[in-house]
Amino acid sequence: MTRTIALSLAALALMSAPALAAACSGSFALDKKYYSERDMNEYNMSLLQGRGIDVTRAEMWGGCIRAWVRLPNGQEEMQFFEPLTLRRVE
Repeated sequence: MTRTIALSLAALALMSAPALAAACSGSFALDKKYYSERDMNEYNMSLLQGRGIDVTRAEMWGGCIRAWVRLPNGQEEMQFFEPLTLRRVE
């Protein structure tokens, strides 16, 4: 019985690890008191484009910047970025 519980807990920990790795700080450079969500999305999009990322649109989502990135083959892919460092979250 305890072995079953231990295996279940280990499986749960392994399944939740990717979700924990994808967490972002949620700290954005612009204050919501002074800027609209649209302004912040355009700002984040321009920051990512300034780093050479071919972003077609971006939005704040779950503490991350969710961006639609154009790939070299022309397709778009949704990617997540840390708002303070602009590091891609995998």
